[in-house]
Amino acid sequence: MIGVMKRIGLTGWIFIGMGLGILIGWLAPEFGASLKPFSTLFLRMIKMIVVPILFGTLVVGIAGHGDDMKRIGRLAAKAMIYFTVMTTIALVIGLIAGNLAQPGVGVLLPPPDVGAELPQAAPTTLGGFLEHLVPVSFFEAASKNSVLQVVFFSVMFAIGLSQVPAGKAKETVLNFAEGLAETVFKMVNVIMKYAPIGIGAAMAVTVSHSGIGVIANLAKLVGTLYLALIVFALVALLPSMLIFRVPIRKFFATVKEPAIIAFTTTSSDAALPLAMQRMTEFGVPRRIVAFVMPTGYSFNLDGSTLYLGVASLFVAQAAGVHLSLGQQLLMMLTLLITSKGIAAVPRASLVVLAGTLSSFGLPLEGIAVILGVDELMDMARTMVNLVGNCLATAVVARWEGEAEWDLPLTT
Repeated sequence: MIGVMKRIGLTGWIFIGMGLGILIGWLAPEFGASLKPFSTLFLRMIKMIVVPILFGTLVVGIAGHGDDMKRIGRLAAKAMIYFTVMTTIALVIGLIAGNLAQPGVGVLLPPPDVGAELPQAAPTTLGGFLEHLVPVSFFEAASKNSVLQVVFFSVMFAIGLSQVPAGKAKETVLNFAEGLAETVFKMVNVIMKYAPIGIGAAMAVTVSHSGIGVIANLAKLVGTLYLALIVFALVALLPSMLIFRVPIRKFFATVKEPAIIAFTTTSSDAALPLAMQRMTEFGVPRRIVAFVMPTGYSFNLDGSTLYLGVASLFVAQAAGVHLSLGQQLLMMLTLLITSKGIAAVPRASLVVLAGTLSSFGLPLEGIAVILGVDELMDMARTMVNLVGNCLATAVVARWEGEAEWDLPLTT
């Protein structure tokens, strides 16, 4: 019996948990909803190790290479170029899909006094983003799992440590950071043994909340997003793999478990530790994984960016507002800027969407319609966010000539 259980493997047990969770949520919705604590427990265990992993790997990755700041700057520049290209493609595909499918035509928006809980509009400014980038306290940023702030502090700490003369003090801090990272990666293996239960509970809660039949309510919107995400994978992710010679079959085998976690929990953070571990095993140097992946969670959310394009047009169409090509291009630019730095947590995209709708005079009541199926869309866009960031680490590693699975990329 134990031998059979081992042969099924973690991925197999995750799928079994997903299937059981769907059945429980559909056939016994009240019981399914009561399983939320088991899902929350899994998410909390994952999130508690995000900060130590980021801190340990970034400090070792940067300070362990001496004071080569030019190398770090080059890595950051290449990552940002790749992020900008991919998110722009995602947004263009989202707007094209929204215009072709017209998912909002025929939808009746609720009246303004519907009483639904809507995300508050939060327009993003450059000044506000820069203020958010720098933490007031590292411990405050750590307690809130503010990934970008933790990355900023860790990079600054590592740069400072790299300036410390070689000696016992520097080696002690480096050894602590390396030991911290290694220990937490071992914790990932322990936590993942609970994954089938946590993921099954998450699916049961989702289905019990939304119901199987909810898909039919806004099937066109959900279908448009899923189809657009598939198109994005074919015209952006796949060509990137071919151009940078990333082994496709091995890559997808590497990211399948983190992708499942992202899909079922709708949280990129929940999949971050395992994704970092898998990409390191894939052959991407740990320092590149440690820098590119958490940074990508703020600047390279391809799935969320594509979703914002589709959702904005959906609300405009539902409200009967015609947006000219110029207005859509302006909206695309607005979304491209405001989507940077959004938190990698469930439903964070709705806050950005609310701010964009307000800026263009579109009714926030449109979000109340989307909320009914947002969990279904959030699952797909979060998985694409995760896969896109895993690929980003591989692309940057090839660009830097440091990928371990192939010869250096000639330029």
